[in-house]
Amino acid sequence: MDLTLTSTHLSYVARSTHLLNISSYILLPCTDSKVDQSKVHYKSSVEVDGYECEIRLYPGCSSRYQVELQLVFLGEAGANKVTAALSCRMPLVVVSIFEAIDLPYFDSGSYSLTVECTVTVFRDLKAIPVPSSSSLHQHLGELLASQAGSDVTFTVSGESFPAHKNVLAVRSPVFMAEFFGEMQEKNSGRVEIQKMEAPVFGAMLRFIYTDEVPELDGKPEAAAAATATTLAQHLLVAADRYGLDRLKPQGDV
Repeated sequence: MDLTLTSTHLSYVARSTHLLNISSYILLPCTDSKVDQSKVHYKSSVEVDGYECEIRLYPGCSSRYQVELQLVFLGEAGANKVTAALSCRMPLVVVSIFEAIDLPYFDSGSYSLTVECTVTVFRDLKAIPVPSSSSLHQHLGELLASQAGSDVTFTVSGESFPAHKNVLAVRSPVFMAEFFGEMQEKNSGRVEIQKMEAPVFGAMLRFIYTDEVPELDGKPEAAAAATATTLAQHLLVAADRYGLDRLKPQGDV
């Protein structure tokens, strides 16, 4: 019996494919269509992701043409109970670990047999910590301020506001319809906003990108209270106009 092995490592670091080439493969006589696996098997040592293991092939018997395959880890890997999977296939046939397959084209005697086996090792991966707070609003605010990649400019009361259609469309169903529907603004790089003051539009634009309205945060002094109240009233109108539900007061007011 001559058992040779060739190995091709796939892109996944913990997976390897191996070709078991067995010459002089023999179907053995057996009783009750069973083979005594404790006495007879072909085996080949392989290394997968630094672990030593054996692929064992148990030949079928002459009254029932089958083979069975088993993956066994050796040494430290076996002691640590490494988790792995073995899948094997022959032409037109696929077999998994401990699964017997029928080979009706075999007969008693000696054969040359090739089996392609893939061994996959599963390793415990540490969870990647995710910050409890997000900096997305900060990055989007910086994007708005830098005007980098802007593809639309709004003109409001003589002032220009560069922005990004994708960001606006994600946040507002009205902007979604304007830029990605059948409205005339779809292919326009400049949009004029009527019946809205520039400070109000600017505050709304910052809210779309950052979920914040700095002018309304904190406790304004008496001199600025009236201005903040006026801005809040205009922003409520803008929220209705552009479908910005998050900009509207939540709950009872």
